Amino acid sequence: MSPTVRNILLFATAIVLIGVALASIDVGSVKTLDVTAFAREIQTGNVASIVVRGSTVDVELKDGSKATVRKETGETLSELLSNVGVDAERIRDVPIEVKDASGAAYWAGAILPNLLPILLLVGIMWFFLRQIQGQNSRTMMFGQSGAREIQKDGKGKITFTDVAGVKEAKEELAEIVEFLKSPGKFVDLGAKIPKGVLLMGGPGTGKTLLARAVAGEADVPFFHMSGSEFVEMFVGVGASRVRDLFAKAKKTAPCIIFIDEIDAVGRQRGSGLGGSHDEREQTLNQILVEMDGFEPNIGIIVIAATNRPDVLDPALLRPGRFDRRVVLDPPDLNDREAILAIHAKGKPLAKDVTLRSLAERTPGFSGADLANLMNEAAILAARKDRKEVIMTDLFDSIEKVMLGPERRSHLLNEDERRVTAVHEAGHALVAHLLPHADPVHKISIISRGRAAGYTIKLPIEDRKMRRRGEYLEDLTVLLGGFAAEKAFFDDITTGASSDMKQATRIARSMVTQWGMSDLLGPRVYGEQEDMIFLGREIHENRDYGEETAKKIDTEIDALIGKALADAKALLLEHRAAVERVADALMEKETLERDAFYAVVGIPPANPKNALQTS
Repeated sequence: MSPTVRNILLFATAIVLIGVALASIDVGSVKTLDVTAFAREIQTGNVASIVVRGSTVDVELKDGSKATVRKETGETLSELLSNVGVDAERIRDVPIEVKDASGAAYWAGAILPNLLPILLLVGIMWFFLRQIQGQNSRTMMFGQSGAREIQKDGKGKITFTDVAGVKEAKEELAEIVEFLKSPGKFVDLGAKIPKGVLLMGGPGTGKTLLARAVAGEADVPFFHMSGSEFVEMFVGVGASRVRDLFAKAKKTAPCIIFIDEIDAVGRQRGSGLGGSHDEREQTLNQILVEMDGFEPNIGIIVIAATNRPDVLDPALLRPGRFDRRVVLDPPDLNDREAILAIHAKGKPLAKDVTLRSLAERTPGFSGADLANLMNEAAILAARKDRKEVIMTDLFDSIEKVMLGPERRSHLLNEDERRVTAVHEAGHALVAHLLPHADPVHKISIISRGRAAGYTIKLPIEDRKMRRRGEYLEDLTVLLGGFAAEKAFFDDITTGASSDMKQATRIARSMVTQWGMSDLLGPRVYGEQEDMIFLGREIHENRDYGEETAKKIDTEIDALIGKALADAKALLLEHRAAVERVADALMEKETLERDAFYAVVGIPPANPKNALQTS
């Protein structure tokens, strides 16, 4: 039931109860007589006294009891008694007193039947008028920012000690906090406080978490909003909210304003996309004016976060607006270990759990992925009624975050299981026999997510750059499953579709983006344009001719063809090893790293990979 309907029902119920209470006021314990019985009592001399009150006749009998008789309005008592045949002598013997009608019951009976509907109607009208006024007041509040202010001593306070990794980013932001706390030592040297800090990084790298840490460290007001909260369906609301936000900030300066996902309003102007009107551009214009317009904002620092800095308007990024640009990279090995230690707090871990091993098995994981990993492990341990989280729970959680949950109900027949086992054995053995490929950590033919089977390969160390030879070996490993199906069954299945898609993407990037083609040379072919209305980069601005396009296709085909031929040659040369791995998978369904090395019986091509075995 809506609040409006509930309030109306409560109001109507109150009016009815008041009326019932007034009407039921008792003026004494009396009984009601009809006119005939009243006449009979007079005739028998049983009436002691009579009091006439308008149309009501109060009768007191000689035994002390009281009664009430109703007569017609305007009719006298004498006329009433004469009409029913009472002797005049009998009437003279009874004391009769005439009084004006009064008392609560009289007024309730006379007024309430007419007043109650009027009161009910007035109350309903008053209630709806208040509702309309409330709607009008909310309409007038559209232009207010609605920014939330974080309290200094609020619950769940986060500081820089709660954020692992991103050392340089914390240093930059710690400098901002110090400027706000002690501006004197900076001003004495002629330094000006920065106006804006832009946090740039992929999803899950900790941009919002770092902003919350700034709020926890700074003893100043901290306002935060999302970029999408500025824009509404009404033109001008976004710009009005920006003005209101900065007006609030000026009253409490020095302070910090945090705008999350600023790309929602900060996209490059003039594209003609992103809306049916220029509301978003008006909002961006107002942000630009407030940050570095005619009136300086002294003591107000704007921190913004985005994972799409490439789409932001250049005017937003120039000095004087966002003076600092802080990049948050995915965590490296040591950072991952520190992040896991933070998220392990409050979770009872078994003695065999080593966070370093987890960090080694999670390259490419963001901080959010690692937090999710620890949470999934705790959930898995609780489902199995354990009192602590063991290493197996954590390893299973890594695979769940990477690939999805196990689908043991997704049963394959024996032929499909054999094909899957050979396919995964092909991937694993090719990776094992190539010198620059990442070592194999696990092989399984148990379905996870949308994959019928999977092979997990993890790098020995974090790398920022990769060589052409390493990408060529990646192509060979990706096509190892396809080559194994072709070599062992002389047929292919749909299981290699994802591998082929990824191999084609890498080969195309090698040729068109990374300059790794001897035929085409060090040049970028085709620039991708952001299609805002579809939300992803799918359109390529083709800046080359048909002849070059043919060369690109030829080079991609050559790279993929060579990788397939190399994979097939390796698998045929070590056919017995492939069959041993496939047989072991058919029997056990899953092979961990040490078990795989034991079944293969061939040392890895990269000596460093051999050192990783326990």
